[in-house]
Amino acid sequence: MNVIDLHCDALLKLWETKGDLQYADAPELSTNKARLQKGKVKVQFFAIFVEPFIPSDQKFQAALDQINYFYSEVLGKNPEMKHVKDWSELAAVKDGEIGAVLTLEGVEAIGDDLTKLNILYQLGVRLIGLTWNHANLAADGAQEPRGAGLTLFGKEIVRFNNQHKILTDVSHLCDRAFWDVMEIAKYPLASHSNSRALCEHPRNLTDDMAKEIFQKGGVVHVVYNPPFTKSEGPSSISDLIKHIDHFCGLGGVKQIGLGSDFDGIASHIVDLEDASKTQNLINELLKHYSEDEVKGFAHRNFLNYLPI
Repeated sequence: MNVIDLHCDALLKLWETKGDLQYADAPELSTNKARLQKGKVKVQFFAIFVEPFIPSDQKFQAALDQINYFYSEVLGKNPEMKHVKDWSELAAVKDGEIGAVLTLEGVEAIGDDLTKLNILYQLGVRLIGLTWNHANLAADGAQEPRGAGLTLFGKEIVRFNNQHKILTDVSHLCDRAFWDVMEIAKYPLASHSNSRALCEHPRNLTDDMAKEIFQKGGVVHVVYNPPFTKSEGPSSISDLIKHIDHFCGLGGVKQIGLGSDFDGIASHIVDLEDASKTQNLINELLKHYSEDEVKGFAHRNFLNYLPI
């Protein structure tokens, strides 16, 4: 069953290694092309993430460098990888091809300059999370003790997203910033978050948050990161499915999807260690849900959500 995965950090690894890794089959990449093909990942979203230690005046260049690797290493050397810059193009991804979408995880790279955001949009960025875990000029992240909401600049970014049909990702926001985003975002979603009711972590969504996303027509994509899945000990696929069950119980059966966070996580769920194992999750879901519902989780719920 084909899958749409809303989050991976392969570009960060390509940037960290200065492009020395071969995207097609590098064992260091959990989402290399061979593993996506084996796992039937039909569309992969590629995050641009600028590390916090990068000096402010070098952050935009670091983002551009990651985009360069996306164009040169992911797309340029792998004709099966098809760049998706318009939501209508997802339906045109053919058998044997993999759609590739650029995203931005935290807007630190643009400073206070919307022109830089427009440049990233023109280069293909179609999903934007305002923060990573810390504070920036747009908002506070999920692990920023202050817990402040959106700034005026953050609200400008959300309006820019609305205007250009860019998806606004709430996965890394602090609670107050989440609610500020939900007031004004036309296309809200959580690209890689689980349920806080099952695993108490600031990166996860409370029930009220999840219900708000569902009520606004957004989607929640569960993440394969063990610390967000289970409070302690190794995590199993069954543990991850409990989060899907919980979100379904909140009314989200047609608004749930998958966001692995592969290449950005330090540990892995058992039998879900890289993209090649994705069908292990699908097969386990088929034991609990109808084929129609699982197709929804795998790809159709996201396609139905898109602002086409």
